[in-house]
Amino acid sequence: MLPSFLKPYHTDLSNLIRLGRKSDGGYVIDKRVIEKTSVIITCGLEAEWSFEKQFQEYNKNCKILAFDHTVDRKFWTKRFLRDFISLLLFKQIKLIKIIDLFKFFQYLIFFRGKNKHYHKKIVSKKTNKNNQVTITDAIGDNKDVVLKVDIEGDEYKVLKEINKNFYKLNLVIVEFHNLQKNLKKIKDFMNKSKLKNIHINANNYGMVDNKGVPQVIEMTLINPKKFRIKKQKTSRNYPIKGLDFKNRKRGPEIKISFKN
Repeated sequence: MLPSFLKPYHTDLSNLIRLGRKSDGGYVIDKRVIEKTSVIITCGLEAEWSFEKQFQEYNKNCKILAFDHTVDRKFWTKRFLRDFISLLLFKQIKLIKIIDLFKFFQYLIFFRGKNKHYHKKIVSKKTNKNNQVTITDAIGDNKDVVLKVDIEGDEYKVLKEINKNFYKLNLVIVEFHNLQKNLKKIKDFMNKSKLKNIHINANNYGMVDNKGVPQVIEMTLINPKKFRIKKQKTSRNYPIKGLDFKNRKRGPEIKISFKN
């Protein structure tokens, strides 16, 4: 079971929409945010931008600024070799395996024009290295921002920066890793934050401990100064049918319950 402070505030189902894949890379947000967003700041890209792509299909004026120092030429070479070998090992050739071989070209097509990928690492405080950027630097003078943070454990280092930029944010998506060890950090963040949690999902790439606490969760937080939400916590069960899907299709579904 999860502690009660992680229970989302109640949001009408009619306001919720899933953007991106029906697996890892898709997220549930409040659809009122879409048309009022000018930029998505993506911290942690890897090779998955289906959320950003579908968001931009709804709002063509929105731009995408992604930050990930690991997605470079070496990354794409390794990925191509892995996908090519995987394709050869399958006796039955699947369309998805063929498409994966051309992921690099999809990347080049998507990240051009107003969409940018910066080979910079998101950090809490910059040193003298040129490939580092803080959340504040990444947001810059932009307003009406959707911030997506998936930086494999380093998210705890930037939570203060997220709160610092509250008035520029429409919505924040954060993937929290190693949850069992970091519940206090999340509680401190949420106690100090004006952002309100409106959705939660357990990522089934992570394990669940004997207390029912998942290793990885995804949370969607909205700016209540810009979008009205109800003051009471939800009684809804998670995952939500039709909105939440397993990150790993072959893995077991993780159901979320909360302590009173």
